Amino acid sequence: MAKVSVSMQEMEERIARFDGLKPSKQAFVDTRIPEHVRDIYNVIGQGVTEDPDLKPAISAVEGFNITYVGAEPGKGAALHAHSTVEVFIPMSGRWAVFWGDEGENEVALDQFDVVSVPVGVMRGFRNIGDDHGYLMAILGGTDAGRVDWADSVLRRAQETGLSLDADGNVMAAAE
Repeated sequence: MAKVSVSMQEMEERIARFDGLKPSKQAFVDTRIPEHVRDIYNVIGQGVTEDPDLKPAISAVEGFNITYVGAEPGKGAALHAHSTVEVFIPMSGRWAVFWGDEGENEVALDQFDVVSVPVGVMRGFRNIGDDHGYLMAILGGTDAGRVDWADSVLRRAQETGLSLDADGNVMAAAE
């Protein structure tokens, strides 16, 4: 097998240091809905972010995307689906992952537990711990596609002044 030589500079471009990550508080159309306020950190790849200004720390995407989510207790993502598998790993605290067309199923995850949600399944998550927590989300594929939101989420988001443009990017209502 051929060996690949990588310089220190090339490797530095492939390192995401947590203290250097810049989160978005409006990475998705649901983030103004009170129970879905959270910070999104794009670590590897653009993922499915609806904020075109949120750049990943590592832009080289080779088959998967990684995002960190930071949230206070009771906060998390609204019901949505993806065209790829999505894996959730609590890095701190306890998290609930819910799924089904109405979010009728739910499982609690402790730190470092792992759940893999199949393609097309409506899912969401929330911090069920007592403190601010972090969750890692891994999306399969080099191009993770776009988010498919439940209609009820899009209606509630519009009430907060957010919607999606024709390209699927979040936009605020004209003031």
